Amino acid sequence: MNFDLPFVTLQQLALRNGQDKPEVWIAYKGLVYNVTHSRLWKTGTHYEHWAGQDLTDELVDAPHTDGVFSKFEPIANLVKK
Repeated sequence: MNFDLPFVTLQQLALRNGQDKPEVWIAYKGLVYNVTHSRLWKTGTHYEHWAGQDLTDELVDAPHTDGVFSKFEPIANLVKK
């Protein structure tokens, strides 16, 4: 958790799926990342993963490590309610 960042709920995250709002957000290990400008997330999908959700549990199926998140600056903390 980064106390310098605002808090985002799962409902707010879900709206940033590349369809409902112009931003594309994903969450991983309690942090929310804005991936709007990533060519890999342009349509709100990345292979079989969808934006607007917490991808923490899905990383085990990915061909990369969580080091990929170092390319993005976290924008918020995820609050699971």
